[in-house]
Amino acid sequence: MKLMGDSDFVLWGRCAQGDSDALGALFDRHADALFRYALSRTRSWHDAEELVSLTFLEAWRQRTKLKLERDSLLPWLLGVATNVDRNRARSQRRHEQFLTRLPHSEHGADHAAEIAERLDAEAEVSRLLGGAAGLTAGERDAVILCFMNGYSYEETAAVLRVRIGTVRSRLSRARKKLVLAAPHLAPAERLNTPFESRIS
Repeated sequence: MKLMGDSDFVLWGRCAQGDSDALGALFDRHADALFRYALSRTRSWHDAEELVSLTFLEAWRQRTKLKLERDSLLPWLLGVATNVDRNRARSQRRHEQFLTRLPHSEHGADHAAEIAERLDAEAEVSRLLGGAAGLTAGERDAVILCFMNGYSYEETAAVLRVRIGTVRSRLSRARKKLVLAAPHLAPAERLNTPFESRIS
């Protein structure tokens, strides 16, 4: 039975009836977006893969309880991933371990200096998001969703289950904190350094 043409609403209804193939179709549809988000949160390839697995495991556990109110299951999945990541007991792998798993540039040494500068900027962003800038958990979540993964204010509000105005306020406070913590970085480097852009 072909399921990929079905909407998330239909597939989730089949999940509620115990159809594991429907969950597989949802995984195929949303795993890449969820992985990119998980990777930007954990900064570890291994941890991101585990976070995706745990998120879909939780989805299967909640299949009879959650009533899908939107056309897409992705906002709910992102919210689950956010909560799972917040509650992880073990330490995150170092950012350098994530960088070693990145594919090498096909252009070789021609862009070595540019790549090195980019990685240095991303390492600094990672440090800031890790606590150096004093961001609250809510501010960090908003920065990761909006600036590092490209979700709109509306989508971010849906994931975090807050109002759009709250998202805007969190981002405004985050900008000010990041500027104070890293005045030597350009604005784009402070707030818009997409880790996932180099793994696509």
